[in-house]
Amino acid sequence: MSDVLLLIMVSFHINQYFHGMEQYSTLSSVQEDVKAGKISLTELVKCYLQRIEEKKHLNAFIEVYADEALEQAAVINSKILNGIGGKLAGMVIGIKDLICYKGHNISAGSKILENYRSIFSSTVVERLIAEDAIIIGRQNCDEFAMGGSNENSHFGPVKNDADNTRVPGGSSGGSAVAVQAGLCLASLGTDTGGSVRQPAAFCGVIGLKPTYGRVSRHGIVAYASSFDQVGPITRSVEDAALLLEVIAGHDDFDSTSSSEPVPAYSQKLSFSGKKRIAYLPETLASEGLDPEVKVLTEKVIRQLEEEGHSVEPISFPYLDYVVPTYYILTMAEASSNLARYDGVHYGYRSANATDLESTYKKSRSEGFGAEVKRRIMLGTFVLSAGHYDAFYGKAQRVRRLIREKTEEILENHDFILLPTTPGPAFGIGEKTDDPVTMYLADIFTVQAPLAGVPAISFPAGETETGLPLGMQLIGKRFGEAELLSFSKYVFNVTNSK
Repeated sequence: MSDVLLLIMVSFHINQYFHGMEQYSTLSSVQEDVKAGKISLTELVKCYLQRIEEKKHLNAFIEVYADEALEQAAVINSKILNGIGGKLAGMVIGIKDLICYKGHNISAGSKILENYRSIFSSTVVERLIAEDAIIIGRQNCDEFAMGGSNENSHFGPVKNDADNTRVPGGSSGGSAVAVQAGLCLASLGTDTGGSVRQPAAFCGVIGLKPTYGRVSRHGIVAYASSFDQVGPITRSVEDAALLLEVIAGHDDFDSTSSSEPVPAYSQKLSFSGKKRIAYLPETLASEGLDPEVKVLTEKVIRQLEEEGHSVEPISFPYLDYVVPTYYILTMAEASSNLARYDGVHYGYRSANATDLESTYKKSRSEGFGAEVKRRIMLGTFVLSAGHYDAFYGKAQRVRRLIREKTEEILENHDFILLPTTPGPAFGIGEKTDDPVTMYLADIFTVQAPLAGVPAISFPAGETETGLPLGMQLIGKRFGEAELLSFSKYVFNVTNSK
């Protein structure tokens, strides 16, 4: 074959990719095409870079590492061809702007950390690089992960690629939109109360929250330390499994990381047999549940029953308490974690400060956005003398009840099935004036982090107007292998009928 003909074929393949006629959904397909000479990683990265430019109105990326990504692509392409590439060789991935990458800026979506350059890499980034992933940039997010719409970022809101007038979800909105719009193959986000799963549902992609302690939090900007977990956002369950396999495991730099052995998740995706699944009738009776979400949930239940699985309604009496419990505890932890941003140690310092006290007050009042300040003040209030037992102490006790009830259900069932969100993506600006309504949108995602168990969201349908809808499965503690294999199966069932 002549060089000219080969060039024409490669160019045609790239143009197909670009215009949506062909879009990679799995890393394995990328690696196969590289090995077959159909495309090089350099060409692929150029495709993503061009698409990022074309879709810059979505505001998914805060910063793009174009030159670095192209350099990495050339090296890793050679590794693939020589059969020495790592597990993630050829995966073009973005990282949420809460994940430290040495020598690169990290701002947590906040003015108070604008232009701050990280002096070390997070454990998850080191593990990505060790397996030859190509990091293409850092992605927009709600400030300090505080939000469910990605409207709270200092760098402006992110737009949903399915409808630019609607939010992508949060706080990992930029990470989800980047995968949705084909700006990268996968992303790493963080999930505190649903910040991977909710945007995944709004954007029609896969979002996984691992068991608490499954993935190291070292080098992750903290919001609420007893909840935060890094999780993958992908176009396929296969890639979510592979990413978890790479980033999971004990880390000496994180005392909360588990020493539980890490299974080869990517090799355990085959499924057979019948499962016992619980669904929570309170979710279907919940006020504010969109009728289309209810219909979809009932449809999925019927499909699973038709496949021979046992699907049983199991009452969860604490549904009305999960959101207030979650917000009391996370706001309390946030008020403590964010005390370090004081205008003295690092980050933004007000030019109007005249002494130590004014440095603290002005730097924090000018550097933090409205939602972050709201949560710091509320968190400080619930921890204050006279209110600690009434709010924080009681919330801890309710958290224990939620965990015990969730574990009780999972002792007798393999999984819990529920919607990811009460409705589809809402309009930009629709809920910004009513924080309580915004918080209530987390009603179906906060149970898993309160209980410390894994959960996954996968696309299960669309509204009549074409907006993505997601379904969620909650699994047993450190049961990600079973959760991933069954969710792949359910995804195929629900998207084939």
